[in-house]
Amino acid sequence: MSRKRWRISPPDKDAAAELAEACGISPFLALLLVIRGIDTFESVEEFLIGAEQADPYCFVDMEPAVARIQQALDSGEKMAVYGDYDADGITATALMYSYLAEQGGQVIYYIPEREREGYGLSRIGIDALAGQEVRLIITVDNGISAVEEADYVAEKGIDLVITDHHQPPDVLPKAAAVVNPHRLDCESEFKEYAGVGVAYKLICAMDGDPDEVLGRYGDLVAIGTLADVVALKGENRYLVRRGIKFINQDKRIGIKHLRHVAGCGAGVKEMTASTVLFSLAPRINAAGRMCSPMPAAELLLCDDEQRAEQLAEKIQGYNTDRQTTEQSILKEVYESLVSRAEITHDRVIVVDGSGWNPGVIGIIASRLVDRYGKPCIVLNIEGEFAKGSGRSISGFNLHEAVKACEDVVVKFGGHALAIGAEVAVDEVGEFRRRINEFAAEHYPAMPVPELNIDCKLSPAQIDMEKVELTGLLEPFGAGNPMPIFGLYQMRVDNITPIGQGKHFRLSVSRDNTRLSILKFGMKPEDFSYECGQIVNLAVTMERSEYRGVVSPLLLMKDIRAADAESRQEEMLDSLRNYDRVMRGEDLTVDEREMWRPLRDELGRLYRYLRGKGSWCGPIEQLTYLLGEPGIPYIRLLLSLEVLKEAGLIGVNDNGDVIRIVVLPAEGKSDLEQTAVMIRLK
Repeated sequence: MSRKRWRISPPDKDAAAELAEACGISPFLALLLVIRGIDTFESVEEFLIGAEQADPYCFVDMEPAVARIQQALDSGEKMAVYGDYDADGITATALMYSYLAEQGGQVIYYIPEREREGYGLSRIGIDALAGQEVRLIITVDNGISAVEEADYVAEKGIDLVITDHHQPPDVLPKAAAVVNPHRLDCESEFKEYAGVGVAYKLICAMDGDPDEVLGRYGDLVAIGTLADVVALKGENRYLVRRGIKFINQDKRIGIKHLRHVAGCGAGVKEMTASTVLFSLAPRINAAGRMCSPMPAAELLLCDDEQRAEQLAEKIQGYNTDRQTTEQSILKEVYESLVSRAEITHDRVIVVDGSGWNPGVIGIIASRLVDRYGKPCIVLNIEGEFAKGSGRSISGFNLHEAVKACEDVVVKFGGHALAIGAEVAVDEVGEFRRRINEFAAEHYPAMPVPELNIDCKLSPAQIDMEKVELTGLLEPFGAGNPMPIFGLYQMRVDNITPIGQGKHFRLSVSRDNTRLSILKFGMKPEDFSYECGQIVNLAVTMERSEYRGVVSPLLLMKDIRAADAESRQEEMLDSLRNYDRVMRGEDLTVDEREMWRPLRDELGRLYRYLRGKGSWCGPIEQLTYLLGEPGIPYIRLLLSLEVLKEAGLIGVNDNGDVIRIVVLPAEGKSDLEQTAVMIRLK
């Protein structure tokens, strides 16, 4: 069932016209910039060309950090770069290690294993480094919360320099220097660096030539920045843009071979921010998720072709294992939620199980958010504790919600949209109850995911000029998503399977202009829209070249029946109210009367489904296919539940679509005795 609110940015055409004239740019490009809040000559210049690199010494503690590391370089002290097991931490480790080694430093690197040590500085890691006579530890992408561990480092007679980008606690760890733009006393104007970005600024301070540093390590900075999904604005845009150029030059042997195993090597595909994010970053992450992050770090540092090829193949194997494991766990989680369907109606879904790989739980939580349109927390039971990750949607502060339950949580951390948490097994039920209690109190109307559409276009406006102008907004990512365009009142003319039936091409037209739109990851038989139907589409535009011919490539992001647009808020309210009914909340007399399915509507619905045998699509499309008189969304949702409880149909909620199969009927079913009908009496 569709859980996204389509939101179209109100076009300020006057502001766009003024900006176009002031900057000498296309009115279309100016409109896209204004929609992104870029409406002055200075901000356009910064966005399109790139912000100047900020002085690294504007960071608090930068001077003592440089001084302590330089002392170690001068005296030959043994140093260790202490990283993290995700792509940001691994690239930051490779960056810092490479620079210090090139300066002649006696340096090693250490990255903890996710399952054995967990995130950040640990006594296990500190002891290991102390045993190797390390005299200085430099953290990258971690350390800001390691107050106790920093004291333990000092007990071992080791100095500590921390570089991190996570939110600092009230009390900072004791160290020779703590470099973090989020420190309240830090004067850095730009705060949105990834962990690799903070490490890069430290190296710039040591080297004195930022352009030279970026020219040598820009690829590592770009991958880590994109992987950590920090906002692509300000200096980050400049760093990523330069770094992607470096990647496409194939100068780093390890990345060249990683591109090859990912199917996007030179001559196959030019790397963009999107391909880095979805092709390279997941493979680097896979090493830390499935085994050890060390092979990924070694690959980024490797200068031997044969060894790099071996490491890239190993990491590709980790990624394949990650995908297999992810699908297996996802299947188990869905089965668990089918058997405990009441959990899916909660405001915050908390699902627990055992034997789930901790390395992929965050991905599973994200998949559940996509499917159910709600904050989701996945907990893996290990002995007496359940450890896991949560992901949220914009508008719901998951960190705040978990903090409100901290008396039943062993430990937790994160931010508004993502958390990690550990709960005692016998407190999981209470945690689920408490976090939903918090949500009910602070979010009476839960927020819903939104699909932001930049502007509407007529089909005749789609051309290569607009594709090229859209490309000027690269790199795309967090804070600067790829523009999405609305094609409204389009007639569906043809649906053609492609890719052995795994995908399809949609032919649509309006005003004597026909367009082809590709939809990947959906089989034609799962597409419920009919030829001749009028629909609204949300699409992206890319450049396509085939046999020397360049043309716009349109990709479908979402689709709706045209007449469903005016009923969007009714649909979203109906989904919330459906959950209220299924949770057994108190309803008013009027609500019971208005929402209770009518006998003739139940009959119409069942006869239609029985004639189909099975059906797949969004609830709005089912309303369209049932015809007049229209059935209100809330009654249609509850009617499906009645037929399901009566054993007449099976329903599988896949998020944006529902799958319905008609079951063999055994005798006559008394629909009035189903739980939903009784609840609504």
